[in-house]
Amino acid sequence: MSAASESGRTQQTRARAQDLEQAAERATDPAERQRLKDRARQLKEHAGGTGKPGIDPTVSFRR
Repeated sequence: MSAASESGRTQQTRARAQDLEQAAERATDPAERQRLKDRARQLKEHAGGTGKPGIDPTVSFRR
């Protein structure tokens, strides 16, 4: 798989995750809302993101 096609797939996956997050916001059933949020998080993680805004995975912490 070329880098360009992989980048396109990543963008599509992130767009799908965003769509699921928006659907979760509109969902009235709590179980459905949670299912959509969980699926969006899984897609973001699969696309290389942490799914957690504001956390840079490239930063290491010293003790």
